Amino acid sequence: AVPFRRRRVLITGGVGFIGSNLALRLARAGARVTLADAMIEGHGGNVFNIAPIRDAVAVRFSDVRDETAMNYLVQGQEYVFHLAGQNDHVLSLSNPFPDIDINIKGSAVVLEACRKHNPKARIVYTGTRGEYGSAALLPVKETAPINPKGIYELSNLTAQRLFKIYHDNHGLKTVALRLTNIYGERAQMKHSRFGVANWFIRLALDNETIKVFGDGSIRRDFLYVGDAVEAIMMAARSEKAWGEVFNVGHDRPSSFLELADRIIAVAGTGRWEFAPFTPERKLQEPGDFYSDVTKIGTVIGWKPKTGLEEGLRATIRFYRKHKKHYW
Repeated sequence: AVPFRRRRVLITGGVGFIGSNLALRLARAGARVTLADAMIEGHGGNVFNIAPIRDAVAVRFSDVRDETAMNYLVQGQEYVFHLAGQNDHVLSLSNPFPDIDINIKGSAVVLEACRKHNPKARIVYTGTRGEYGSAALLPVKETAPINPKGIYELSNLTAQRLFKIYHDNHGLKTVALRLTNIYGERAQMKHSRFGVANWFIRLALDNETIKVFGDGSIRRDFLYVGDAVEAIMMAARSEKAWGEVFNVGHDRPSSFLELADRIIAVAGTGRWEFAPFTPERKLQEPGDFYSDVTKIGTVIGWKPKTGLEEGLRATIRFYRKHKKHYW
């Protein structure tokens, strides 16, 4: 990771799940890292996430919707990683405004700040595979039909399109990623509203029963956070990636039943049972979904390296040790 040595880097949402894992990797690679995070309740911002690098990074508790703050923070940064967002699917069903405000307006504020104050920065946006909606054909390619099922997914898609427009119209060096089900260390574990794999892990560690919806056969590509971070860093470095959108997922999908079984086996605690879908989950459940990661492999050279069991072992080891900081 020598390319980031002494490079100036801004991460929005930098105290959250993926942002903090990215921050750790970049700080350890010798980058000069600034983290911006609004620490909105329930969204995963956790100062313990950055404990190992607290003295090596600058932390700004500021909101991406704050134009004055963003205009200032983007200045002089060589890389801007935009990870801040409203990512609670369930909340978006009952209240659309945080998604519109944080995910769309927040992205526009960051892009405008870069356009006006730092047009040379390389900017990476992390969206969601939910932008596609249900899979018309598996695995899902970047050329697949786009039919987001909820406000959360729509707000991510709108943000992704904004990054493309700023690349096309203003020449900004933007890259957009569509992340699949990311699990791993440093995620919020207080509630189940985002990150199903991590929630299953919490239940197993508490020796509770994991509820597997339907018949458990629905398949997903669960991706370890370390692999996701690698994709984000490689996308930032690749000039061929500018103006593009890439899937970031795993080429080996697993069913929810396999996931629950594997977690219980690794943890040595917990059990599972079948459960019917709740009405709101049924409404948003897209069925089988796993990404085609050929494009990012071809253009950038990234591919997932961590198998499910290996990723689960690392994750479970982390939460066993640091449980009190997460629930």
